[in-house]
Amino acid sequence: MNKHIKYLSLILVLLLATADFIYAGGGNRNGTQGASELLIPVGSRGIALGGSNISTTTGIEALFWNPAGVSRSSRSAEAMFSYMSYIADMGVTYGAVSANISDIGTFALSIKSLSFGDIDVTTDQAPDGTGQKYSPQYITTGLTYSRALSDRVSVGVTANLVMETIAQVSATGVAFNAGVMYENLGDINGLSIGLTLKNIGPQMSFSGSGLYQLASVSTLTRPAGYYLIDAASFELPALLEFGAAYRPQINEQNSVLISTSFQNSEFQGDVYRFGVEYMFNNLIALRGGYAYTPESQETNNIFGLTAGVGINYNLGGTDLKVDYAYRQVKHYFDANHVITVGLGF
Repeated sequence: MNKHIKYLSLILVLLLATADFIYAGGGNRNGTQGASELLIPVGSRGIALGGSNISTTTGIEALFWNPAGVSRSSRSAEAMFSYMSYIADMGVTYGAVSANISDIGTFALSIKSLSFGDIDVTTDQAPDGTGQKYSPQYITTGLTYSRALSDRVSVGVTANLVMETIAQVSATGVAFNAGVMYENLGDINGLSIGLTLKNIGPQMSFSGSGLYQLASVSTLTRPAGYYLIDAASFELPALLEFGAAYRPQINEQNSVLISTSFQNSEFQGDVYRFGVEYMFNNLIALRGGYAYTPESQETNNIFGLTAGVGINYNLGGTDLKVDYAYRQVKHYFDANHVITVGLGF
């Protein structure tokens, strides 16, 4: 019991240490950050729960939500593939693998890619297009380490390599995520809390031949030449999330999960997330959720209600999970549809 109190005290210290970040004033710097692809969620279960699963996510799907949960898996190895039809005809493809090494911890590798399709090249002289096309490439590759410190407490950290390429310019950066989870808080079976700090890293900036522009200086008597545009650097969308959840065990076949989380960032308004999951016989799950932004709800958060369903099946020693999520998108965009397939060995 003393050991668990020590771990709980550590979580509280971490929360207090980031208090200045929490109360820095959400949304004070809206629209000033870059690398927004880091904020795009992956994993149908978490999306269906409205992103409220900070303290309950386990296994390989925890890579995005809270890396501390990656070590909370009953399998020694896992694999996952997910695809989301995102806004404005964009697609998000995600894949990950993890392996547990006894007495060391769990390691995982993930990659997320955004597809934009072909975009017409336009110039001042050809505003309707030159006939050429380009396709931006946004790729995030992550390496995660997670470890269970006890039967209740686990920690994890992820290093993400962020690469953005748009035509003839590109930017590269590194972003770090860290998380901690505490299960069965206060000896209450099913009560858990979680804390994550995401997208912490140095500023990024674009460079490349596309920043050279042909121009002439009217005050100088020399022909036109190429001048390099000095691109301004931008910060990563750092954020802090705290979550709590409770799963009462109704009986051997039925259980309900109630989860909630709070997200704070200087780059957008505070977000409160809520989710509910009903599980039958650990086989079929029904989920729903909602993310609420009190400040300027209509303009800062284009996403609405979420819902989903999941099926777990054992194939002769291999766990198969298939999950689907729906996320309402407001204004002029179509809804998001997410499909995730996971394997446990």
